[in-house]
Amino acid sequence: MSTQPIQSIPNALSAILFGMMLLASGNTSARSAQPDPTFCQQLQQTGVLHATAPVRCEQLRVVRFSYVDFNGKLRDDGEITVLAATADHVSALFSALRERGFNLAGARGMEHFRGDDAASMRANNTSAFNDRAIVSGSAPSLHAYGLAIDINPVQNPFIEVGKDGSAQISPAAGRQYLNRQTNRPGKAARKGMAEDVVELFALHGFTIWGGDWDAPIDYQHFQVSRKLAKKLVALSDAQARTAFDEHVKAYRSCRDSGKPRSACVD
Repeated sequence: MSTQPIQSIPNALSAILFGMMLLASGNTSARSAQPDPTFCQQLQQTGVLHATAPVRCEQLRVVRFSYVDFNGKLRDDGEITVLAATADHVSALFSALRERGFNLAGARGMEHFRGDDAASMRANNTSAFNDRAIVSGSAPSLHAYGLAIDINPVQNPFIEVGKDGSAQISPAAGRQYLNRQTNRPGKAARKGMAEDVVELFALHGFTIWGGDWDAPIDYQHFQVSRKLAKKLVALSDAQARTAFDEHVKAYRSCRDSGKPRSACVD
């Protein structure tokens, strides 16, 4: 696999300052709102939230944002549901993606897909909270904590490798993106590839990228550690927000010291 190099430290500092200015000014064009009882009922009725979920509906926030689609059009219908502790950073993250001109195919809450991850991927939908187990396992996915974000699944497919060496690509349309080069001789530059924003996601707290994994490989997927997820959901909203802020500051401080991204991921 060939990937682009991670963002340089000067660029990383610029991204940090940009995010801080956005948060300070409130001029993010992204905003979060606490789910109302009707929305919580909708999550339950569509199978996105179950009684056994590791989070309560009151711990979630809906982040709404604008983004640049693959036709270069600015759209204002983006929405994802995340753990409340991360909402400010997620708002700043998606504002930074828009300012950078990073393309998203679309972003709708998983209630629009009745919690069906395969259907969401086929629609090339960027998403976050979905109370489901990990693929081929029973443990809760980090999506069930509202602490994982999937972007552009077609451009960034999930690859599960079988014991016989065969690979299952999800969604199927993602096969054309198994070559991870963004710029290829004689071909148009590719848009919406996760490699372009790995460092940006990390700067806003989502330090773990599924593209770094060996099996499965999950190019669309960004998350926090399971240890941090369990810690955050056990705290009050205010305490969890402080803890997540500290997590973000620790990563940024590590990167500012000159260490590579791999050395700064908890």
